Amino acid sequence: MYVDLPLDELRTHVSRLDEPADWDRFWADTLEETRRHDVDVVWRRVETVYEGVETYDVTFRGFGGDPIRAWLRLPAGRLEPLPVVVQFHGYQGGRGHLLEPVSWTLAGFAHLSVDNRGQGATWQVGATPDPHPGTGPEHPGLMTRGVLDPSTYYYRRLFTDAARAIDAARAVPRIDPARVLVAGGSQGGAIALAAAALVPDLAGAMIDVPFLCDIARALTITDEDPYAEVVRYLRVRRADADAVLRTLSYVDGVTMARRATAPALFSVALMDPVCPPSTVYAAFNAYAGRAKAIVEYPWNEHEGGQLDHEERKLTWALDRVGNRSAA
Repeated sequence: MYVDLPLDELRTHVSRLDEPADWDRFWADTLEETRRHDVDVVWRRVETVYEGVETYDVTFRGFGGDPIRAWLRLPAGRLEPLPVVVQFHGYQGGRGHLLEPVSWTLAGFAHLSVDNRGQGATWQVGATPDPHPGTGPEHPGLMTRGVLDPSTYYYRRLFTDAARAIDAARAVPRIDPARVLVAGGSQGGAIALAAAALVPDLAGAMIDVPFLCDIARALTITDEDPYAEVVRYLRVRRADADAVLRTLSYVDGVTMARRATAPALFSVALMDPVCPPSTVYAAFNAYAGRAKAIVEYPWNEHEGGQLDHEERKLTWALDRVGNRSAA
C-alpha cells in the first residue's frame, strides 16, 4: 500500500531540516584530517573463472588511516584509462563475493565495490572492521553508534571512507580520474549521495531508494529498521533526543544534497516502508545539481526497480562518460 504523501505532494515535498551552522567546517576538517594519511592503494590480482573480467583485491586508507577493503573489476585486455563506477552497499552488507556483480565491467567500466566498515555479516559478506567504537550506550545495530556527538558518530567514518574510495579509484593507473561515477541503493544510496557532496567533481551519481534522508521525518512515519533502532534507543534515553537529532543532521541526505552538483539519477519506490518516498523526494528536491532526474516505481517497496532500473542506470552512465563504443 502507499505509505506516504500523495504523489503530487511527494514531488514538491521540501524538508524542514535546519542544518548545523558549522556543517561545512565539520566535513572540511574531517576530510582534511583523513587526507593527512596517504591513500596507500594496494591491489592484488585474484584469479576467477571469468575470462572477460580481471578481479583485484584492494585495500586503501579510509577515515583515520584505517584499512578499507574493496573489489576492483576491470574489463580484461582494456589498457586505456577507463571510466569507473564506485559502488556502495546497503545496511549490514559488504563488498560481496568476488564473482559479483560484473555487469558494469562487461559494459566497459572499471568497477570498485567498496566494503562498509563493521558491516557485512547479514546479507552480503564484508571484510573491514570498524576499530572506532562509539562512546556511551548504543542500541544493537549501527544507527546509534556514537550518536551523541557528530565527531564520534559511525556515519562520519563511513561517509569519509566513501570520499577516500574515490581518491583510491583515481590512484589506479588504469582508471580515468575525470570519469568517476558513484552508485548505491538504500544505505548505499545515502553513501553515494554523501560522496557526491563531499567530492565535488564527479561525472555522475546514481542514488537508489536512499536511506538517511530527512531523518527526523523518517523516524516519525516508519516503524521499519534501521530507523526504528533510533526510536527504540530514545524510548529509553529520552533526554538524549536533542543531541541525537543534532548528530543525525550532519549526515542527513538533505544537507548532502544541498551541496552536490554532479549529474544525478535517483530512484524512488512509492510503496517503500523502509525509506519512505517523501524522504527520498526531500533529498531529490534539495539536490543542487541541475542535471538531475528521478525514476518512480509506483508498485514497488524497498526493492525498487531491480533489473529494470539496473539497465536504465547502465544506459544513463554510458551517456555520462561517452563510453558507448565499449558496451
